[in-house]
Amino acid sequence: MKTFRSQIFRIGMFCYAFLLFTCPVQGQEVKETIVGSGWAKNTVNTAVFRKNSLTSNRKYQYTAYYDHEGYVVLGRRLLSGEVWQLRRTGYTGNARDAHNVISIMVDQAGYLHVCWDQHNSRLRYARSIHSNSLVLGDEHVMVGQNETLVTYPEFLKLPNGQLLFLYRDGGSGNGNLVVNSYDIKQQQWKRVHSNLIDGEGRRNAYWQSYVDNRGTIHLSWVWRESPNVASNHDMAYACSKDGGLTWERSNGIRYDLPMKASTVEYAARIPQQHELINQTSIAADDKGNPFIASYWRTPESPIPQYKVIYLQDGQWKVRSFDFRKTPFSLSGGGTKEIPIARPQVLVRGKDKKVALTLIFRDQERGCRPSILTLRGMQQEAIDIVDLCDASVGSWEPTYDTELWRKKRKIAVFLQATVQKDGEGLAETAPTAVKVLEWRDKVIKR
Repeated sequence: MKTFRSQIFRIGMFCYAFLLFTCPVQGQEVKETIVGSGWAKNTVNTAVFRKNSLTSNRKYQYTAYYDHEGYVVLGRRLLSGEVWQLRRTGYTGNARDAHNVISIMVDQAGYLHVCWDQHNSRLRYARSIHSNSLVLGDEHVMVGQNETLVTYPEFLKLPNGQLLFLYRDGGSGNGNLVVNSYDIKQQQWKRVHSNLIDGEGRRNAYWQSYVDNRGTIHLSWVWRESPNVASNHDMAYACSKDGGLTWERSNGIRYDLPMKASTVEYAARIPQQHELINQTSIAADDKGNPFIASYWRTPESPIPQYKVIYLQDGQWKVRSFDFRKTPFSLSGGGTKEIPIARPQVLVRGKDKKVALTLIFRDQERGCRPSILTLRGMQQEAIDIVDLCDASVGSWEPTYDTELWRKKRKIAVFLQATVQKDGEGLAETAPTAVKVLEWRDKVIKR
């Protein structure tokens, strides 16, 4: 039998060099690893709702992206290593649609699960043929129902190793949230909820999720009333403490399912036509209090600002980071060309010692990957630094959730990409796919 290494060389792939540079985050070093070369004509490789673009277990870190011909490429490296092994799979996707992201997760037995190429279309899913392998088996269904109008595939991994899979069934402005669970012993998926959040045929939820160290699943979402992004409104919240079976409000009161616009808890009330973006990020502190990052504008200002909605002493609060100076408007359908990225939020600590990191990209800062850090939600001064000097175009941040949860190490998928409004394409050559990584101590005060 040929070894894994010989398989890699047989398909003509090669490994890239490891680079190290000093970034301005308190003068400490951030490692930049070049993985390969990827499709860059839109943001299909760099959309914020990729869950995950990077993932890891105890031994390896994995990644996935579309190459210049739309083939799905898988990568793997030792967590202690610096060199990526790549495999170009036989699977392609419609990379021309920026919704058709690749999402990956590695299960407790070391099998890689991959989902790709979906925007109101059939489920495309495969897993590796062996543990710790980059060779995918055949495509197959999960449960065989509600799998023809799939969008926003997302894997979650609980601390006990259980995998969940979330996706939207239906279209923008008219869709429901589906939840599946994976039985690792039988290597089969089963349906947990066919309609966890009900759009009632009139709207749909655009959600963001997070699993904390206690195993609580945090879920927040905005409602959209039509395909027009301007109809986004409000921020709802729910959590599950039993692996996604039952759901409750922040005060522990259980929901009757499915959840609907008239029955859910609202962390913040935000009207339509206020440049509220959908699909951002959520995290939780060491006590399990949720923190939701997003952006919108207040009625008094034309400038959307990054904001964090957070739960403190049982009360929802909003912290606005009012450093932006440029107004813009969100309206219309399709993937938008927006001067700022949807943010990722990372939180550690608790109470007055909570530490928050916001990862974003802003045209005002030259479209560089940037981080905002805060020590305590009452701290007035904020620190913002850029992670590198080069523009990353329309890139949005995604990170290795498992590496962060286990080791408090941040690994971010990075690629310079361009996004034209309404699923437009840029005549852009392939660009380098990279991973930026640093430890949480880099951002401490």
